[in-house]
Amino acid sequence: MSATVLPPLPQQPKGTPWPTKEWPRGDMPGEADGKRLAALLDHAFAKDAPADLGETHATVIVKDGKLILERYWTGFGPDVTCPSWSKAKSITQALVGILAGEGKLDIHAPAAVPEWKGVDDKRAAITLDQLLRMSSGLAFREDYVEAGVSDVIEMLFGKGKDDVGHFAASFPLEHKPDTFWSYSSGTTNIISRIVKDAAGVSGDSYEAFMRERLLDRIGMTSALPKFDAAGTFIGSSFCYATPRDFARFGLLYLRDGVWEGQRILPEGWVDYARTPTWQQPTDSGPYGAQWWLGVGGPGSFSANGYEGQFTVCCPDIDLVIVRHGKTPAAQSDNVKAWLKGIADCFRG
Repeated sequence: MSATVLPPLPQQPKGTPWPTKEWPRGDMPGEADGKRLAALLDHAFAKDAPADLGETHATVIVKDGKLILERYWTGFGPDVTCPSWSKAKSITQALVGILAGEGKLDIHAPAAVPEWKGVDDKRAAITLDQLLRMSSGLAFREDYVEAGVSDVIEMLFGKGKDDVGHFAASFPLEHKPDTFWSYSSGTTNIISRIVKDAAGVSGDSYEAFMRERLLDRIGMTSALPKFDAAGTFIGSSFCYATPRDFARFGLLYLRDGVWEGQRILPEGWVDYARTPTWQQPTDSGPYGAQWWLGVGGPGSFSANGYEGQFTVCCPDIDLVIVRHGKTPAAQSDNVKAWLKGIADCFRG
């Protein structure tokens, strides 16, 4: 099988300040389809939320490293923090990259998970790479409907909430590792606990590690990560931040993990995140490593969250789109199409 050809990641344009303190402002590019863009935004931000999209609370657009547009629904604004839901998974991926760059984690080695150390436990062979790519083979029901069995609801709000990593690591193998793709919030919380152990942090010190090594360095100061009683960042689901700060995180990845000339993520880590993972036929859409692929068009990659939270990175047009809202699951594909439409407005 031929290697995946990834579009190059654009560098920060010469003379454009980094948005560590505040976002530089830019104008709509002349080649952009402003009329179409206005129509898409007017539809999403109608006084009565449209049935096809649900509520859109915020949209931020960054082009060529500059904030060119932001729009907010009634009651929301640039200083209002929004839920990440599963966009937090991509933040967890960044934390793994930082430690991998220091040699504290080897993603291709068997993952250090205490629950899998028993004699003849086949889970012991699962690698961190397989966890990052949602290919561990572990059983886990990712269902957000309360009626019926939902492992994710039980983990976040039920008997697993005090130690999400242990809860998720206790599930059995359902498939041989690396033979079946299955999206799982439990998997990400296993990863987050591995980060905690490798960094030697917990609770407050875990948060300090996140701020010192990642969040504060890119000016993502509004971020509010949540931790369980065992001191693990609930990296599957909970890191609130303003839309502008989520755009900063997207720009970090669009800039290949470099910020103000300093490398925050190791070389190649963003390419690893956006390299497609093998999947059996699925309706979920293409996936990389804790990042989704293709929402903003070919070559794009995105952090996606429940009810329509998105940070979309489009390398071909040097664009970041952040969207927050409250969209029913049945309309999620409509939001993806809307985001693709936004991106296409900048493709001439």
